[in-house]
Amino acid sequence: MAAVNCLRCYSDPADHYSHRIRLALAEKGVAVDIVDVDPSVVSPRLAELNPYSTLPTLVDRDLVLYEPTVVMEYLEERYPHPALLPAYPVARANTRLLAHRVQRDWCSLVDRIQSMRKGESAAAQARKELRESLSGVAPLFAEKPFFLSDEVSLIDCCLLPILWRLPSLGIELPKGAKPLLDYMERNFVREPFQASLSSAERAMR
Repeated sequence: MAAVNCLRCYSDPADHYSHRIRLALAEKGVAVDIVDVDPSVVSPRLAELNPYSTLPTLVDRDLVLYEPTVVMEYLEERYPHPALLPAYPVARANTRLLAHRVQRDWCSLVDRIQSMRKGESAAAQARKELRESLSGVAPLFAEKPFFLSDEVSLIDCCLLPILWRLPSLGIELPKGAKPLLDYMERNFVREPFQASLSSAERAMR
């Protein structure tokens, strides 16, 4: 008799925070039940598990986690191979700091754009800031196959979901950002990334 999978992820199929968790799971090859949840509809089961009813929410037997960074750290410790963080403490700390910067500098702008109406001037300003910020760091993506790394890391798991959403956010990167565009092209076709996509996300491009 087949073993019952105890790992379940309640996920918003259109949200980049849920996407990063699905991508981390796919990179590690972890078997998981993905439960798509419409964030606009109250889910009694989710409310029972998570006092904030936020997504993503990860359930592993009696453990319930519902903050994306905590979930990713748990997955790294629970399923250490393949590693998404470097082996040595200094390198691990630097990776965590870069992930924090991705959150503050880019994810926050994505969140601002998505929370506003398309025609609002504040949304246009946030698009401009995100486009210019990504274009400005594009040369960094020429150095390694992944973001400043020879191996895929948690940073890529945070970054690739927002890059996938650029067209739906109304952002087109300039041709001068070729190293970043190349990074996107080679990583979007990788099997783990394709496996992480929901139907809603596939429709974004």
